[in-house]
Amino acid sequence: MRKFVPICMISMLMASSLTTGQAFAADMPNVPGAVAAAVADPSRPAADTVRDADRKPAETLAFAGIKPGDKVADYAAGAGYFTRLFANVVGPQGHVYATVPSPLFVYPNIVKGIAEIQTYAVAHQNVSVTFASALGAVRFPEKLDLFWISQNYHDLHDSFMGPVDMAAFNKAVYAALKPGGVYIVLDHVAARNAPADVTDTLHRIEPSVVRREVEAAGFKLEGESIVLANPADPHTVTVFDKSIRGHTDQFIFRFRKPKG
Repeated sequence: MRKFVPICMISMLMASSLTTGQAFAADMPNVPGAVAAAVADPSRPAADTVRDADRKPAETLAFAGIKPGDKVADYAAGAGYFTRLFANVVGPQGHVYATVPSPLFVYPNIVKGIAEIQTYAVAHQNVSVTFASALGAVRFPEKLDLFWISQNYHDLHDSFMGPVDMAAFNKAVYAALKPGGVYIVLDHVAARNAPADVTDTLHRIEPSVVRREVEAAGFKLEGESIVLANPADPHTVTVFDKSIRGHTDQFIFRFRKPKG
């Protein structure tokens, strides 16, 4: 089974991983029943299940620690792949806020995805779909247990998104979470010391950049999953290149808002 690294083991294993995105080993917790059931749900659309082999949802959600009753934000929810999984896991006592930053509306696939999530939300009262500016989409009517952003954190750095004031964005995430709440960032790894515009040219970001920006808002890094790591990725081509698409080297960071 794939692995995750608790923060207490990071320096003991490979300190460079958190700045380079390279994989290293540790034990991964078992997949909770609610997560396994959500992934196995036969009502999931084929467009979602065909992506499971690449996205490894059971492992990623287990690492995130999502559970029944949680209040979750799926930021830049795309076509709702994770929104539907989250809704199944949190159940009727939980809620999922699928947020769509308005700068993404220029992309036809995003518009189509929004329609799909809205259709899903009609039959699932534990899902809300909200549209707002990049920063406005981080405001919610209640405190969250989990804030999730998948393959879109790098976009926030790009001109078409503003670019977003990252200090303000991460502070807004911090404010949106309950004490002890979790912030998950999943994204494509950029080469070490890559130029700043790599977020736009290759749609990648250095893990060290993410860590520095998020920790500056007060979060503590708790763990890093290597379930989506791919050391064979050259990190020099766009994530949409057919030679690597769907198999990029990806990192998943789990940050936590301190309780005190």
